[in-house]
Amino acid sequence: MDTHGGADDPGSGTGTSGGTRPLSTEESWDLLRQSVVGRLAVIHDGAPDIFPVNYAVDHGTIVIRTAGGTKYESARNQPVAFEVDGYDVDVAEAWSVVARGRAVEVRDVDDSIAVMSLPLLPWAEGSKPHLMRLLPDTVTGRRIHVVGGVRRA
Repeated sequence: MDTHGGADDPGSGTGTSGGTRPLSTEESWDLLRQSVVGRLAVIHDGAPDIFPVNYAVDHGTIVIRTAGGTKYESARNQPVAFEVDGYDVDVAEAWSVVARGRAVEVRDVDDSIAVMSLPLLPWAEGSKPHLMRLLPDTVTGRRIHVVGGVRRA
């Protein structure tokens, strides 16, 4: 299973060394379903860029709404990465999930109606007419025991 970084990355912390363990695909999807905000990574003008987004998980895909602009133009029909993470203060454990794949605009009428029924309301004011579906090729995750991390008193 591919975890963040990789076997070639000496700082990746793959496996169980250093208190890091890979998550199963099912565990990764469960964490994706529980989160509220993620980050969409795209390539814009030949350089990486990243955008915080709210999203919904729908049948093995990740759905976002967006206005036109850099995020939309850079993601539409392009390879993207999507990341969510969290921290459990009770056990000083962090986790991270990354989905990699392609973003496609939802254009089919039936699919658009289905997506509009998802709990996916824009946070910022203004029109967000574009519905994007991220079709992941891979979804990977890991949990990291944080030594010296913040714990609930």
